[in-house]
Amino acid sequence: MCKNKQTLPDSSPINPLGKPFIELTNVDSSNNYAMQQLKNGKAGHGAAFFAYHQSGGKGRRGKKWESPAGENIILSVIIDTSAFQGKTTFVFSMAMALAVQRFFSFYSQKNIKIKWPNDIYVNDRKAAGILVENIFRGKAWKFAITGIGININQEVFDPGIPNPVSLKQITGENYKPADMARQLCIYLNDIYGLMQQNEQAIIDGYNAVLYKKNETVLFKINTMQVACTVLGADKFGRLHIQHPVYEYLEFDNVEWVLPKKCV
Repeated sequence: MCKNKQTLPDSSPINPLGKPFIELTNVDSSNNYAMQQLKNGKAGHGAAFFAYHQSGGKGRRGKKWESPAGENIILSVIIDTSAFQGKTTFVFSMAMALAVQRFFSFYSQKNIKIKWPNDIYVNDRKAAGILVENIFRGKAWKFAITGIGININQEVFDPGIPNPVSLKQITGENYKPADMARQLCIYLNDIYGLMQQNEQAIIDGYNAVLYKKNETVLFKINTMQVACTVLGADKFGRLHIQHPVYEYLEFDNVEWVLPKKCV
């Protein structure tokens, strides 16, 4: 989280998300690039950066997001969050995940879910990940850099990555990732507007497609594995569960325990 960045421009959310849409041949990280453009006053709300390749893509908890050049969606969007003062940052993360889930569902109806906190799963396989980096000026929430990686045409994955899947593997078709990223921006823009009007609709929509909802699953808390039933997520990012001891889980100190291989 970045605080007190005096070089950040004042921005009014005039442009729709995806305007302008900038294609980059190669960057270290599309999120890093978007962040620098914002700090340097060269980009503001709505700017979307699509990378054909990134050498240092990142995910949550310092994990890397690796993608062969030109095969997938690697997208970062600068979003003005000044209208969301007083709302939790996790509801924004919920909104971004919901937009990606709806986008992916346009191409495939095969049980597209959001795995708490913000991965996109098809059955038990990961198709997309989202990383939101929030920017504050003092206590004021000014911007969010939303980074999205979606497996589109990739068919060969690092064997160390558990349960990946791409859209091509699901449908058997080839796609144009840059064109799809432009379409994704439309979904993001629609969800951005909905969040301004109805925060509860975001929370309800997220929980309606929550992975493993009402199912009993394993989570790892520190070194202990806990079996519990998933009930739903709240606006603070807590996953409410049914368990004799725990009422909810917080994603900073818990991990899913999932099968290593899924058919």
